Amino acid sequence: MTIPPNLIINGISVALRRSERTRRLILKLDPLAGPVLTMPPKASIADAKLFLERHHDWITTRLALAPERVPFTTDAQIPLLGVPHPIRHAPLARRGVWLEDGALFVSGRPEHVPRRVGDFLKAETEKRVRPLAFDLSAKIGKTPTRITVRSLKSRWGSCSSAHDLSFSWRLILAPAPVLDYVVAHEVAHMAEMNHSPAFWLVVGELYPNFKEPRRWLKTHGADLFRYGA
Repeated sequence: MTIPPNLIINGISVALRRSERTRRLILKLDPLAGPVLTMPPKASIADAKLFLERHHDWITTRLALAPERVPFTTDAQIPLLGVPHPIRHAPLARRGVWLEDGALFVSGRPEHVPRRVGDFLKAETEKRVRPLAFDLSAKIGKTPTRITVRSLKSRWGSCSSAHDLSFSWRLILAPAPVLDYVVAHEVAHMAEMNHSPAFWLVVGELYPNFKEPRRWLKTHGADLFRYGA
């Protein structure tokens, strides 16, 4: 049974997902997609509508509590390695994007500011992540096959069985120890593809003080998804 991508319930758009592993209807508020309803294989659209109507108050409450989005526009404040920086538009500068006096300057046409800021943040993430990942990998006798920086929707990083490492560009918004911990976390997966005690021992070898940035990410990580488009 095919399902539409979204349902509009009392004026609120809810994304629908079908999962073979789900045995019941599960409603969550995704930082990027908003309300998302995961449905088991045999659930119908009528089931989904009834469920969402019963949980209307939950949805509206969570949406009201969600942090306000911060697009990459002139005068917006965005954190770089945890430090707030205002975006300043310098249309005639012809310098691309650069940091100066605690601000992020962007040249060019105003409609290009969001894209240029996004490209800059991805490049900055890669500049910090790539050398660190290779350095940490060498400490455990491993070499990444590939390192990419992307817009990950539900995780901060990943490591495949082929040792492909992938990281969220939003890590550049977090304090430096948080970014460094995530890199160590994914590199450790090249030695232990699990979250066993052995895995955490490897993480501790690569980044001894990982518990504090890990706690920061659990507490504040969702807030980083409000930045950008």
